[in-house]
Amino acid sequence: MKVPHSLENVDRDAVVRTFEYDTGSVIAVDFGNTAADISVDVVGSTAIIVADDDQFEFELPPEASDVSARNGVLTIEE
Repeated sequence: MKVPHSLENVDRDAVVRTFEYDTGSVIAVDFGNTAADISVDVVGSTAIIVADDDQFEFELPPEASDVSARNGVLTIEE
């Protein structure tokens, strides 16, 4: 699964990684300790992320089946 362009250029000190498994792939975006309370909302194929006072949105990859946020880490699973 390809990382959405807007996540590659997040205006924070976020770390973006992709993990490939036999059963699918996972994109993990770690926003760090300062954004422990991020939230995600999915409307259609658009994900809306709120981290601290910042908000941004991006189109989910077509193969995305689950999007979640916990402890400052956003995960997109295939």
